[in-house]
Amino acid sequence: MIHKTMDLQQYLEIDPSNTPLPQLHQFLLGSVSPRPICFASTIDAKGQLNLAPFSFFNVVSANPPVVVFSPNNSGRDGTPKQTYLNAKAVPEVVVNVVSYAMVQQMNVAAAPWEHGVSEFEKAGFTAVPSDLVKPMRVGESPVQLECKVIEIKEFGEGGGSGKLIMAQVLKMHINKEVLGADGKLDPFKMNLVGRMGGAWYCLPGVGSMFELSQPMQPTLGYDRLPEAVRMSKVLTGNELGQLSALPVEPTQTDYTQALAWLSDQGFENLSLDQWHNREEAAKKLLSAKLVCEAAALLML
Repeated sequence: MIHKTMDLQQYLEIDPSNTPLPQLHQFLLGSVSPRPICFASTIDAKGQLNLAPFSFFNVVSANPPVVVFSPNNSGRDGTPKQTYLNAKAVPEVVVNVVSYAMVQQMNVAAAPWEHGVSEFEKAGFTAVPSDLVKPMRVGESPVQLECKVIEIKEFGEGGGSGKLIMAQVLKMHINKEVLGADGKLDPFKMNLVGRMGGAWYCLPGVGSMFELSQPMQPTLGYDRLPEAVRMSKVLTGNELGQLSALPVEPTQTDYTQALAWLSDQGFENLSLDQWHNREEAAKKLLSAKLVCEAAALLML
């Protein structure tokens, strides 16, 4: 394998078995972020409602549709979450997604309310009856998933130990206002909140979102790039990734187009005989999304 030399001394080594739980918790949550938020609505055997957010959450299957989330034991006193207890007693849950318009109310629901207190009432949410399960839906959520619990996997009994709940989606409720003209969910209209480390959250702002074309066939690959390109001090890992993702090698036409674009941008007098100048020119082409042209400049 061909890789640049890495300075491994710059890495902090963490042994989970010898790291205090609060510190380990911070390292884990700060590393795996942003995370989607599962706003889980459950009900106990007496019919008492519970509503709580969890950021150990994702969708793991489309056929059948399955989501997972983990209401971990309290890191402070090791007690299990009411959501977990309810899911064992009544194996049903409504997973509500969290948009920015409701995040402050969600934060109120996250407070350690006593069992029997309705977070719907405390946070001011609208409890909407579900069609197929007993727990209520959150009316303010743009997407609500009615689910049946199919399995609960327990990881230990102490503080911070996980209780992984696997739930099959029986029915989805999608607010039409978050659909785009193509009938698909619009991420900007959804405006979902992501959970970061500590007290931080994030949003899918226009400046922070980008698209990557999905490689549906083998690409050129990092190992096919010339050694001088792979070892570049000018090009970043992402830029090398752009070059590696090309489906075919660049052509002489790409090279001619690269020169023409550089000339149009006022770089006609740039001496490409100097490798550093060539790297800088390729960097400018990559920033303009002219990947084939940049590759031609570096490979031909």
